Amino acid sequence: MRVMVLVKATEDSEKNSIPKAQMDQMLKEMGEFNDELVKAGIMKQGDCDGLTPSSKGKRVGFDGSSRTVIDGPFGDTGALVAGFWFWTVKDMDEAVAWVKRCPNPMPGPSEIEIRPIDG
Repeated sequence: MRVMVLVKATEDSEKNSIPKAQMDQMLKEMGEFNDELVKAGIMKQGDCDGLTPSSKGKRVGFDGSSRTVIDGPFGDTGALVAGFWFWTVKDMDEAVAWVKRCPNPMPGPSEIEIRPIDG
């Protein structure tokens, strides 16, 4: 089963305001976790990335044949994605077990969402 694992954005990640020392430590811990995922065959090398804050992004709105470009930042921070992985697991229980082992991806409360890939 393939899943996409989504690290949800927080106010800190959207403001890009995480102190450098704290960010360095978080990246070190996340790198070690990623190495475990690769060794276990859950993740292929390079199947994880962080995203810039939504202020650097764009959305394209669709309404029939009309297209509207919307510049970031986007509201509802908790609905935004700050990073992602693609994993191959035997089932959703295994994906949940791996996410529970993940270091907290943000300095405060945060969430990680797991979505099966259709197909």
